[in-house]
Amino acid sequence: MNPASSPTVTAVYAFDRTTELKRPLFACRVSAGFPSPADDYIEGRLDLNELMVANPAATFFVKVAGDSMLGAGIHHNDILVVDRSLTPTSGKVVIAVLDGELTVKRLVMQGESICLKAESPDYPDIHMAEGITCEIWGVVAYVVHAL
Repeated sequence: MNPASSPTVTAVYAFDRTTELKRPLFACRVSAGFPSPADDYIEGRLDLNELMVANPAATFFVKVAGDSMLGAGIHHNDILVVDRSLTPTSGKVVIAVLDGELTVKRLVMQGESICLKAESPDYPDIHMAEGITCEIWGVVAYVVHAL
């Protein structure tokens, strides 16, 4: 099987907001460089739905299969928050329906040329050409993955 055409999305889930779960949001930032003194001041409450879901009716979650997007920080089994109301512009990571299968790739548009680019050298870019059926299904807004 051609790895570029293998499915990279295993499941699609609709957003269903029936509850909210607000958790403490600390006001201090966590240093990704040198450690800084801890400060336990709580700025407010954070609901991940409010943070990650701007358009509930157009938001879906998809589960990733494969490693073609590692360079974009998207790993196997990650959950992607996809907003179908966003405009797919060049440079955005999108969910595309390619010959009937869902895949996640970076959309690159240059003039008349449209390409779905993998973020791994192990996978070829997919250039849109006559005979290829492709629809941009949605734009990836967030990635959720476990460490």
